[in-house]
Amino acid sequence: MVTPLRNRATGTEDSTASLRHSAAWDTTELSIADARAAVRTLLARAGHEPDGRPAQDAQLVVSELVTNALRHAPGPGHLTLEVLPDASLLRVTVRDSCPAPPAPQSPNPLRIGGHGLILVTRLCERLHTVPLDDGKQIVADLRLGEAAN
Repeated sequence: MVTPLRNRATGTEDSTASLRHSAAWDTTELSIADARAAVRTLLARAGHEPDGRPAQDAQLVVSELVTNALRHAPGPGHLTLEVLPDASLLRVTVRDSCPAPPAPQSPNPLRIGGHGLILVTRLCERLHTVPLDDGKQIVADLRLGEAAN
């Protein structure tokens, strides 16, 4: 079952606060479409056009990281999205129960699948894995550029 932990996406009270969205799941019950919708909504609240390149890149990154967590770890898992106060950077954190770090596969145009992590590393300014006692945490920083607002 997906359990929203925190969905604070208002920036009107304190312009120095980050915009955040969090969701947790027990097994494979998180919808990839819901994760993409969450990042699209969060970035729109931060002043980024939902159909703009930064929002589309962010949706791809979130989709790939959550899909990998659901596919390769039995659960539970956790997704946190954070837009920094100046709205120029999105930090995506995906936590799962598998201790093995992600391993990009060599490019192969004949292979179906296995290309997502390569795309994520190309889109993100920084991607790193934090080992945890009960799995790992993947942290991706995606530069967004200036917000429209």
